[in-house]
Amino acid sequence: MTPRVRNGAAAVAVLLLGTVTACGVPRNTPPPGPPRSASAGPSAVSGAAPRRGFTLVASGDVLPHDSVIRRAGADAGGAGYDFRPMLAGVKPVVSGADVALCHMETVYGEAGGPYTGYPSFASPPEIARALRETGYDSCSTASNHSLDDGSPGVRRTLDALDRAGVKHVGSARSAAEAMRPALLTAGGAKVAQLAYTYGTNDIPLPDGQPWAVSLIDPQKIIADARAAREAGADVVVVSAHWGTEWETAPDARQMSLAKKLTASATGGRPDIDLIIGTHAHVPQAYEKVNGTWVVYGMGDQVAGSMINYADENDPRGNQGSIGRFTFAPPAERGGRWRVSKAEFVPQWMDTGAGRVVNLPEASRREPDRADYREARDEISAAVFSRGAAKDGLTMGR
Repeated sequence: MTPRVRNGAAAVAVLLLGTVTACGVPRNTPPPGPPRSASAGPSAVSGAAPRRGFTLVASGDVLPHDSVIRRAGADAGGAGYDFRPMLAGVKPVVSGADVALCHMETVYGEAGGPYTGYPSFASPPEIARALRETGYDSCSTASNHSLDDGSPGVRRTLDALDRAGVKHVGSARSAAEAMRPALLTAGGAKVAQLAYTYGTNDIPLPDGQPWAVSLIDPQKIIADARAAREAGADVVVVSAHWGTEWETAPDARQMSLAKKLTASATGGRPDIDLIIGTHAHVPQAYEKVNGTWVVYGMGDQVAGSMINYADENDPRGNQGSIGRFTFAPPAERGGRWRVSKAEFVPQWMDTGAGRVVNLPEASRREPDRADYREARDEISAAVFSRGAAKDGLTMGR
């Protein structure tokens, strides 16, 4: 599919500035209040208001298969769908961060259904409320399933996220919306999330809507990141739906794109501060590339039992990680917000119980659960497979 190129960084910057100026706070931003967990500290910038560090978490694909939808129906007692119990196990990690990013892989169906899983997804819109109540602030919506129900599916999904108060980026209802990142604030920093996908399962972009889904194109990503920076973003996060399904090792395109994006800088300052990947269905490595953290693949957060390309049930499809990054304010005005602490929290979708499990915490409570230990160790092996331990990555909980 031919990559799309937007109309230029300057136009995007004008749009971003107009959005923030006109509204005071970006769309979907909760009422002003103290950060959820950032610790206060003195300002490192002379004459500036105090700026604090902040924590950012990001997690993998939310992929509601038929079994997941049935579980949410049962949890709602037959009156709609309730995905909150499914996510309750990771709520402390998610809500404890200052900024929490998710990946909504599928589009939502009409209110009342019908709802479907693989291969063409139409998910209950109640998921949006559950994501918000779990603590998520923004979701990437660019995936290979973004056009499973054409532009109506895109519209329904974004409308539901809006109603729930969850920001979104990666698919759009208008050209203007496609040019805006998701904007958040934490610890005195402005955070911009951008999102892109490798493709849409060969479903063409809707007629007259070349902006409906953001496709991966390195030059466009860099231009968008620079535009976000010009519009005031202190930290720019790129969500990338990429890679080869069922491959634990990142593929050549992932590694090439990661090098190119992290090498891009303006005035000596990197244009992108963090890359978080989804799509492969299995946990992949974390790695520092050109001084910037890259999560090649976080695995699935919510999914039913997964069948791989060998037509075998593959437990890795229910394994994932939550990345947690602590950003410290710059030592001087215009400097980079740097990651002072990098962690991952192994998680597992227990398909029998229909629950997402925080594995380190669950293993502490139930040390005799061999399945917890095995999943945690397999996820850790994938995460550390490219030497992230030497750059300071640790397991959190």
